[in-house]
Amino acid sequence: MMNDSPRTRSETEFRVTPLAARGGFLSRLMRSRATRPGETYGVPGQGETLWLSIGSVMTFLFFWWLVTTLGWVEPLFMPSPQATVAKFFEIIDQGFTNTAFVHHVAISTVRVFGAFALACAVGIPLGLAMGMSPLVRGIFDPPIEFYRPIPPLAYLPLMIIWFGIGETSKVLLIFLSIFAPVTLGARAGVRSAAIEQIHAAYSFGASRWQVMRYVILPSALPEILTSMRIGVGFGWTTLVAAEMVAATEGLGYMVLSASQFLQTSTVIMGIVVIAAIAYLFDTTMRMTEKKLVPWKGRM
Repeated sequence: MMNDSPRTRSETEFRVTPLAARGGFLSRLMRSRATRPGETYGVPGQGETLWLSIGSVMTFLFFWWLVTTLGWVEPLFMPSPQATVAKFFEIIDQGFTNTAFVHHVAISTVRVFGAFALACAVGIPLGLAMGMSPLVRGIFDPPIEFYRPIPPLAYLPLMIIWFGIGETSKVLLIFLSIFAPVTLGARAGVRSAAIEQIHAAYSFGASRWQVMRYVILPSALPEILTSMRIGVGFGWTTLVAAEMVAATEGLGYMVLSASQFLQTSTVIMGIVVIAAIAYLFDTTMRMTEKKLVPWKGRM
């Protein structure tokens, strides 16, 4: 028969007790990290993420400066950060092709966000209807899924043939690139609503509109906002293609025109400006998500 002495029992309990329950600095750290509001143990907080992002950007800029300073890449292919910044201030001061830089930015912004607003106004209600009605889904799902994977450059000639080389074809091309992800995101968001909540709302006498307004739409809102962020990214991607034909102003036109004359610093500067505007909008959408759907990621 085994001798179950106090010493043996205590050693056995120490071996099987979880690490976090043994006391000491490590357990206090785990408990403090686990009880911070809005954080999960092992996941960096907002402050840590911010410093990691800053460090990542600074590291990239340092290697960019190092590679160009040491002459590992010719300036024609990769100008230095200093040359890119100098070109940025030069274009702000003198403009590009006799057009003010602010005007190029404004034209492209209006084209993208005009198409984005139109895509949201049409795509979100249609996506919600597709999620709720098999009839609507059966009608609109095949054409949307058919054209969704097609690159915008493939149907750009059709836009020009059908709508000419004016603003309509440009905005419509951007609209189509945003419309599909926004619509499908809204359709997928409808499935986030629990069927029990829908049945409970109907049992209390709610109408179909009230179920949509107070049950389905709040549940679908996280998916809708995410699809809007993805969609506007597609819009900025399509902007360059939209401004390829008969455009004399806009950031996409500026990038394409500069590339034809091997003005690499202008090309990089235009790309950075497009990315900065898109990132600013994405940050705004994230802040909107925190206000409208504060429960996202916590359930």
